[in-house]
Amino acid sequence: MKGILSLLKSKVQKPGEDANDSVLFTTAFASLGVDESLLVPWEARAVEVGAKRLPRNRGGKLLQSLWAKDKYMAHLDQGAVERMERFFQFASIPPNRDVIRQDEYGNFMVVLLTGTIAVDRIQPWGEQLRLAETRPGDILGEMSLLDSGMRFSACTTLTDCEVAVLSAEAMDEMMAQDPQLAASLVALLARKLSLRLRVVSARLSENQR
Repeated sequence: MKGILSLLKSKVQKPGEDANDSVLFTTAFASLGVDESLLVPWEARAVEVGAKRLPRNRGGKLLQSLWAKDKYMAHLDQGAVERMERFFQFASIPPNRDVIRQDEYGNFMVVLLTGTIAVDRIQPWGEQLRLAETRPGDILGEMSLLDSGMRFSACTTLTDCEVAVLSAEAMDEMMAQDPQLAASLVALLARKLSLRLRVVSARLSENQR
């Protein structure tokens, strides 16, 4: 986590520096040699899944309420979450839509606000394993946003869902305009991600016995 925060500090906009120069998340995939044509941004996925824009006042209130109850995200006070809302896009998605697909490159994360999303992984031998059925407040896709790697699993809506989406471009804007807020968010995401990876690792180990 210290490494992530150090990298953030090195990329934070300096006085007189153009905001476009601080593009840690936007350029991360390219810096790793990932062909831009393979990248699936939220704008493209939103069209594919038939997402509809959700009023910001509704999405923002849902996000505030859910994160206030989360033992990690509650470290962000109401004022911080309110400042963060303008960097999110809010949308509603019908059931049976793949919001995230396994092994693709995507530069956005999703916070589930209402509904249920299934998290599945196709094992190397072809078996589909249900890793989780998420509940409101859960965060999906943050791993690829943070490390620019391939998606570990597929995330499919089981019901009508409302979501908050944070893209790489929005993360860079947050870093440039409110660096302390961006650093706090990345630290909290890293903690939540570490916990979830431990749970998933245990689940996969049990399934292989």
